[in-house]
Amino acid sequence: MYEVWFPFLNIKIESLPRIAFSIFGIDIYFYGIIICLGILAGLQMALYQAERTHQDKNLYTDYIFLAIIFSIIGARFYYVIFSWDSYKNNLLKIFALREGGLAIYGAIIAAMITAIIFCRKRNCNFNLFADTAVLGLITGQIIGRWGNFFNREAFGQNTNCFFAMRYLASKVNNIPPTIKSIIIDDYKYIQVHPTFLYESLWNLFLLTFLFFYSPHKKFDGEIFLLYLLFYGIGRFFIEGLRCDQLLLFSFPISQLLSLILILISVVMLGVKYFRKKS
Repeated sequence: MYEVWFPFLNIKIESLPRIAFSIFGIDIYFYGIIICLGILAGLQMALYQAERTHQDKNLYTDYIFLAIIFSIIGARFYYVIFSWDSYKNNLLKIFALREGGLAIYGAIIAAMITAIIFCRKRNCNFNLFADTAVLGLITGQIIGRWGNFFNREAFGQNTNCFFAMRYLASKVNNIPPTIKSIIIDDYKYIQVHPTFLYESLWNLFLLTFLFFYSPHKKFDGEIFLLYLLFYGIGRFFIEGLRCDQLLLFSFPISQLLSLILILISVVMLGVKYFRKKS
């Protein structure tokens, strides 16, 4: 018996615990540890980029604490709004973060708003700040998505593709009714798209491209806009594979938001390039 199994990659994991350890009776989950590692790695990337571009690194250490607080609030707010039926009869559940329910787009939006206000208060160039901070953001996303792997969530529909992943069904909470199970050696599995892996790999490619392109950027803000464009493209297609989509009028809200980000970034990049050429 394997709790996780990538049959076509010949990767088999006998045990994948959710809980790393306990302190004074409080369980510490691998999800939380991985998110913290993502934040620390993201901060280090932003600091490295700030040093590489001769900026004040203290700006980013000051910003990160505000970003963490408001990103968590934004991620939760976004999730609750588009899952309102699960909370409207018990509003206290909104504050039950340990039960899950955070949305990355909500965190990104909150971090952007926080950055705009922060830059105004500190009288610094938002476009340059965003170019630097976004490399830290995407670094955190690369690592943070693996928290979904340990939580056995954010996976896709059934598939037989090369990257297909099998979860032991008894270890997965809230399997959507659209997911069909299979029986192997008397054990029930679900075989699905590892969408967390797709997004992590896409973000790794995007980070590599943006990191090496950044010294050659045409204007401040270009790296940030390129992130919005390419992350939006990747997220649009990956979200289409998910089985746990948040919906707005029967349409996946994350796909709709991805399209909006793609449109905005294309228009703004086009205007900036045209002005630069002129």
